[in-house]
Amino acid sequence: MKKQDTKKIVRQGYAKVAMQGSSCCGPSSTCCGTPDTAKDISKKIGYTDEELRSMPDGANLGLGCGNPVAIASLKEGETVVDLGSGPGLDCFLAADKVGKKGKVIGVDMTPEMLEKARENANKGRFENVEFRLGEIENLPVDDNAADVVISNCVINLSPDKQKVFEETFRVLKPGGRIMVSDIVLTKPLPDKIRESVDAYIGCISGAITKEKYLDTIKAAGFIEVSIVDELSIPVEEWINDPISSSITETLNISAEEAKDIFGTVASVKVKGVKGTAS
Repeated sequence: MKKQDTKKIVRQGYAKVAMQGSSCCGPSSTCCGTPDTAKDISKKIGYTDEELRSMPDGANLGLGCGNPVAIASLKEGETVVDLGSGPGLDCFLAADKVGKKGKVIGVDMTPEMLEKARENANKGRFENVEFRLGEIENLPVDDNAADVVISNCVINLSPDKQKVFEETFRVLKPGGRIMVSDIVLTKPLPDKIRESVDAYIGCISGAITKEKYLDTIKAAGFIEVSIVDELSIPVEEWINDPISSSITETLNISAEEAKDIFGTVASVKVKGVKGTAS
């Protein structure tokens, strides 16, 4: 798929999610999901009951594959940028940690998601959060503006991950940190999966191998790049997921082949640092 086609597909897919108020990304998700489904997904990937209870209704659509705020070690007064902020869950959690003296900027390319996020910010009275329309390959953020950049199951959707990490490096202050949760692969996918529209929106076909993911971050200039945590998602969860079922049926994939494909998918939490000038 061409880069622009990919972005159009992702934008349309997540506009649908925003309007339906349910998840289309990740195992145990469904485009006919419920708030309880989203809560169950979020608890599995690292969010606490207390965190989820503190959020405005509609802020959690079960779209993530980890909890980047939990590993970000945010401090009061810091500025945080969230790549692909969706309905605002991670922005609001970060806002509580950086306090009134801090600031959180959510960036999303889907107008429907931005509208939802802004509604949630008003409901929750988050005065230190703002949401900006933009692509994560071209962030609407000044150079050296952020102390921390977070992202949750979004960079795998980008057709130009190198540019994403270069932009992340640009907007971070020297010594700033990147803390992301994302989907990676333990081995490359078959061509027919990589070209599948359903698999792309389902956060599978856009993913790259774990080694390539880390190398791409390092190539952007980051140091101290490492995986903080890794979760191999049970194959059964992918197989029983409606999105995954749609992929296997559309592409006429056998059960054994599906197990082999979905068994390569993992969720990782990755950190890195923008080095200070000598």
